Amino acid sequence: MLQVYSYNRCSTCRRALSWLSDHGLDHTVIDITADPPSREILASAMEQFGDRRPLFNTSGQSYRALGAVVVKAMSDDEALDALAADGRLIKRPFAITPDGQVLVGFKPEVWQDQLKG
Repeated sequence: MLQVYSYNRCSTCRRALSWLSDHGLDHTVIDITADPPSREILASAMEQFGDRRPLFNTSGQSYRALGAVVVKAMSDDEALDALAADGRLIKRPFAITPDGQVLVGFKPEVWQDQLKG
């Protein structure tokens, strides 16, 4: 089943969850702040994207508090540790498809392609 890491105060997350319901797609919602994805899941996502940048919520308070310079200077291991420790650093919604693909952010056309294709 599709797992969606979401934050209830995030309007993009709410739009994504509404889209999933409108399209009749079963999913499980996980609070990304209380139960962020594991380091292993994040490492797999980083490998899928070939980069760690898509994983970071660059407009969030946690990211701004750390600072782009600090994040850029982190090793991949340090970045994964930071992401796993603070779900608010992770771009959301963060979804894992039944076949293990990761979707970050909400672009309806991408979700349509990945989930209905």
